[in-house]
Amino acid sequence: VPGTIRSILRGDAPVIRSDGKYIRDYFYVEDGADAYMLVAEKLAENRELAGEAFNFSNELQLTVLDIVDMIRTRMGSNLEPVVLNQTSNEIKHQYLSAEKARRVLGWQPTSDMESSIDRTIEWYRDHLEI
Repeated sequence: VPGTIRSILRGDAPVIRSDGKYIRDYFYVEDGADAYMLVAEKLAENRELAGEAFNFSNELQLTVLDIVDMIRTRMGSNLEPVVLNQTSNEIKHQYLSAEKARRVLGWQPTSDMESSIDRTIEWYRDHLEI
């Protein structure tokens, strides 16, 4: 996501190392920070949670091309991605279930993909010197 945004802001086509069909579960950083804070709060209330593992995810499975296209659309860019298809040792379908976090912690992500992308783009526009 950051590389695609930076490329488009510089006027360069985004580069995808894989074939673009790998499935990932993209997750907004503020949802991640909120999740860790919730774990700390719940652990302070209930020490039996010590050592428990929790996955945090919006459980929205997108291909790399899906997310690049979403970024391009949100940025109003017509730059076509360069698909290198050079990655061979990555996991094709990589995503998590947040069911345990929902059930045990009452956790839910609060950011949808579109607003997450918009806020990320805005952050890079504000902080990246081009």
